[in-house]
Amino acid sequence: MSEAARTMGSKRPDMPVWELSVVEAFDVTPRMRRVVFEGELGAMAYRPGQALVLAMPLPEGGTGRRDYTIRELDRSLGRLSIDFVLHGETPAPSWARRAKAGDTLLARGPRGRTVFNPEADWHLFCGDETCLPAILHILETVDSGTKIHAFIEVEGPEDHQPVPPAFASSVTWVHRDGQQSGPSSLLLERLTAFTLPEGRGHAYLIGETGNVRAQRHHLVARGLSKEQISSEGYWRPGRIGGHDHVDD
Repeated sequence: MSEAARTMGSKRPDMPVWELSVVEAFDVTPRMRRVVFEGELGAMAYRPGQALVLAMPLPEGGTGRRDYTIRELDRSLGRLSIDFVLHGETPAPSWARRAKAGDTLLARGPRGRTVFNPEADWHLFCGDETCLPAILHILETVDSGTKIHAFIEVEGPEDHQPVPPAFASSVTWVHRDGQQSGPSSLLLERLTAFTLPEGRGHAYLIGETGNVRAQRHHLVARGLSKEQISSEGYWRPGRIGGHDHVDD
């Protein structure tokens, strides 16, 4: 392990540090770019939906912390993939656009509480494109008989991604159609019209913090306990980096 890795890890000894090297990078959709990394990942303890804290290079020098969900992980090959939403010229999307084989990053983790609850009778996923890596990876790893309902907000049809065939009819794509991404009622309106299934469910709410909070309040008002809701604010307008635990 390099001196940089030891220094990074010393700040959070409970979070392992991984040295990642880019294998390739390509666009999945016009607004989503995948970077495939390799490293010594055989010992990585991970649950689909969790993220790594990347030491992202900054234009002014140094690095800044950026949380990004693991999209795919193959321990046998020592490879993992991370998808970057291409939203503006902030450091992480800019780095992903330029990423090429041999580029390196340090990462800590994995961490995150938005993971699949196998005890639930049904599962409700709701979020914008920033949640796609987590939701799709979870759907790729659960039993095909799992009762799934998902509402995913994207700009338009060009931003759809393949869904496991067993859940193709369970995913509803909600289009902004030119509306600015960020705080809106698009997904809340879909939740309001959604009939909660019988049994004890679990909701996974991910995306812009204000939207996630409004969706959480709505589901609590309809009878879900707070323990039945995993909610994370991945971003907020005007903030670069960081995320919010939405527990209120």
